[in-house]
Amino acid sequence: MQESRRARVTFGLIAGVARPLMNLLMAKRWERFDQLPTSGFIACPNHVTEIDPVVVGHALYSNGRLPRYLAKESLFDLPLVGWVLKATEQIPVTRSSASANRSLQQARALLDAGSVAVVYPEGTLTRDPDLWPMRGRTGAARLALQTHAPVVPIAHWGAQEVLPRYGKRLHVLPRKTVRVRVGDPVDLTDLYGKPITKTVLEEATDRIMHALAAGVGELRSERAPTQLWDPREHGQALQGRDFGGPAPAGGQGSSQ
Repeated sequence: MQESRRARVTFGLIAGVARPLMNLLMAKRWERFDQLPTSGFIACPNHVTEIDPVVVGHALYSNGRLPRYLAKESLFDLPLVGWVLKATEQIPVTRSSASANRSLQQARALLDAGSVAVVYPEGTLTRDPDLWPMRGRTGAARLALQTHAPVVPIAHWGAQEVLPRYGKRLHVLPRKTVRVRVGDPVDLTDLYGKPITKTVLEEATDRIMHALAAGVGELRSERAPTQLWDPREHGQALQGRDFGGPAPAGGQGSSQ
């Protein structure tokens, strides 16, 4: 795997600041990271709190992989944040078809070079009141079916105790432990070569989400629900903090 010098240097500078802070905030347990593909792959984590990307990025970087997130294109225009995103070769995404095609081409190039594309298949923080992974969106499945890159569910648990979902204050003491566990690649091979229809995308997405939920269940020592939470069935918005429906776990109101 050949990473650009600019990306490696920028990641190293960021890690030099972020990793000591993360180690102060929480204890960590990385599990089954020796099972990661040596080639490029699509990492699909669950999403329970706003610090998830830092937790997952910390785990991947500490195990020798540079994570590339699919991030809102508008972030790339911010003065400092935009420079960091560009220097670390993150992937800009918008809703326009032309931009989506460029994003796919960039993601494909990074995957072909052996990099890691991190896609949150839920698209936002889970709406499930018990913090299980909810029904996913089809972006990760589409990328996988178009590139044939392995899809690796990465389950984690414990970060929500440091920063509760939609919380505004870190809970550092007593010190919390965050576990991040690598799952087996999701088998989508029987879907390769088929027209990428809504039915095929939903089937691939369901496989990804149930594999991810099973991994979270292992970390929680609980059985994952067979029917994943569907925000549409509960009148919940798919974007933003004010999502209606049942209050988030921990007693926080839905308008937080």
